[in-house]
Order: sequence, then C-alpha cells, then structure tokens
Amino acid sequence: MSLLGLQRDGTGPVLVWLHGFTQTRRSAFRFRSILAGTHQVVTIDLPGHGENAAITASLEETADLLAAALPPEPFALGGYSMGGRVALHLALRHPHRVRRLFLLSATLGVADDRERAARRARDEALATRIEAIGADAFLDEWLAQPLFADLPADPDERAARSHDAAGLASSLRHAGTGTQAWLGDAVRGLAVPAHVVAGARDAKFVREATLLSASLPSAHTSIVPAAGHAAHLELPEALAALAGAEVPV
Repeated sequence: MSLLGLQRDGTGPVLVWLHGFTQTRRSAFRFRSILAGTHQVVTIDLPGHGENAAITASLEETADLLAAALPPEPFALGGYSMGGRVALHLALRHPHRVRRLFLLSATLGVADDRERAARRARDEALATRIEAIGADAFLDEWLAQPLFADLPADPDERAARSHDAAGLASSLRHAGTGTQAWLGDAVRGLAVPAHVVAGARDAKFVREATLLSASLPSAHTSIVPAAGHAAHLELPEALAALAGAEVPV
C-alpha cells in the first residue's frame, strides 16, 4: 500500500503541506500558490481523501505512508486541522525528516479517556451520516457549521473537496480525533522548531494552540486577528507569510 499523486509546485526549499478533513491536495490553491513563489510546495491526498480515498490508515500508519512517499531530504512540514494532527505524528515518528513545523488549527488530542471515547462515538455517528446521505450532501452540512462561517464563497475550493463518502467515513473511523492518543507527553521530547497558529475568532483552537505550544519544547504561537478556523482560506496572503517563514525565536 502506498500513497499516490505526490504534487510539487514552485522552486526553493521544500515545504510539505497536509490538508484538512474533506480537503485534498488541490485545496487552498491561493495559499499554496503564494507559498510556491518562495518554496517548492509538496502536497498529497491523505488516506480517505481524493486520489487516496480507498486507502484506510490510522494516524500512525498515515505518518509512515507519508515518510515513504515524501522527499528524502529534511523538509518544512505544515498542516491544517486534521493535517496538523498528521504532521505531529509524522514529526514524532520520523523526527529526522522534519526541519520545522507549521501547525494551523491543530490539537494534541483529547486527554480524558471518557471524553475521547465520547468523541470517537461522535466520529462514528458522523461517518454513518456520510454513508447515509452521500458526500455532496454531507459537504453542504459540514461547511454550514459555525466553524466555517468566515469562509469566503469559492466554488473552486468546494470542487477541490473530497467527494468520496466511503473514504471520508473511513478517515473519521481510523484517523479522527477520537482515535488519537493524547500527545501531550510525547511532544515534550520533540525538538523540532514549531510555529503554532490559530485564528482569533476560533476560541476552541486558540486554547488548543496555547496548550500545544506550551507542550512543545521549541514553539512559537501566533493568533491571527480577524480569522477563524480555516485561516489559510480566509487570509491566504497573511498565512502564507507565516507558513513560509522560519520559526520566530
């Protein structure tokens, strides 16, 4: 089993970008295009999404699949939401491959066992919902959440979403937040410099960013004004500038 469809854009130092849940390597075109002006931006569909919708993998398995698919030289690694969680697992399992981290709207997971089990049950219910109504109807519901209230209307971004119901359901069941082990202790030994970012309007992930940054030994936090959960879609120029920069000291 291997991941398909590695995509490279631009020239310069390598920056690997990992998309969020329901997105694909084609998502965040404006953000990636700006980054490609100064970097070689490498993207790939994560398991359950896009060209890799038929691949089922846990977060740990996803990290190992990425390690096999991505460039061998050390790279900057960025990820949004689910992609940020995957990035953390890749950095933990293959720290010699990652030069620096850029984590947008990411989380360490759920610390409490009961809360994690409840989240896993919600992920399963959502997976069942996707299978019942299909990917297109689910995307309507997903993007109507208050979490995405600040997203600009962009039909191209909608078209770039993953439209495979079975793949999305599988992603939730095998790599959803409810499946993730709490990483608060593990990341304390992660020496990779990290830039942890959240939108100021996304109160939950501002808290998550604060906790994540406090847990990492070499981290800087940026809270982006006038932005929500998907800050790179809302303010692509500002977020590309942050993602392309070295971690502040």
